[in-house]
Formats: sequence, C-alpha cells, structure tokens
Amino acid sequence: MDIIISSRSEKPIYEQIETQFRDMILSGRLKPGEAIPSMRMLAKNLHVSLITVKKAYENLSAAGLIETVVGRGSCVARLNTELIREENLRRIEDTLNQACTLAREAGIEKDTLKELIDILYEGEL
Repeated sequence: MDIIISSRSEKPIYEQIETQFRDMILSGRLKPGEAIPSMRMLAKNLHVSLITVKKAYENLSAAGLIETVVGRGSCVARLNTELIREENLRRIEDTLNQACTLAREAGIEKDTLKELIDILYEGEL
C-alpha cells in the first residue's frame, strides 16, 4: 500500500493520507474487510507524527470508510452502495465545478462544455 506524502502540497499531511485512503477505498483497490496499517506503523513508515495519522483515521472512521477495533486494528468498512454513490457524486461535482469555472474564465460557451462532456462520457476522445 503506497501512501505518498508531499511536503510541497498545500494540503496538510493528515488530509493527504485521508484523501489517498478514500480514493483507494472508493475505487475498490482496498476491499471491505481488508486490514490497513496500524496508526503507529503508518506514522513510522511515513516519518510523520502519530497524531497526524490518528486524525486521518478518525476522519475516515467518521465518514464510515474504515472501522477500528481496539486490539485488532483498522480495516476497510463494509460500504453500502448509496454511500459510495454519494461520495462519487460529490467528487464529480467538485471536478465539474472546477471545469465550469475554467470554461467561464476562458469564454467557452455552456453548449460547448456540454458537448465536450458528452464526448468524454462516451469515450470518444
């Protein structure tokens, strides 16, 4: 499992960890029930504070993405399909919002943007 921390990123380290786990879980690279590294082990491997990793794990747990059992460690939670769908919709909305902002700034018409989305969705590029 590769978690990569960038010291050049504007995101805090805990958020980088959280985002990478979230992406691996929602994409299916990490399966429900699959163990993830202990907080201590991940902190040691990444050369970061245990508190930093703990914050990332707490956020993932609060989002329902991982489960932590005292004495047994943490694993990927059994996700319901609605949670996955909602999270993916949120991520798509964020990306489309960025695309719309860029299109407006560049003077690209809404119809042109819609046409591009249709083409990309159908995999024609």
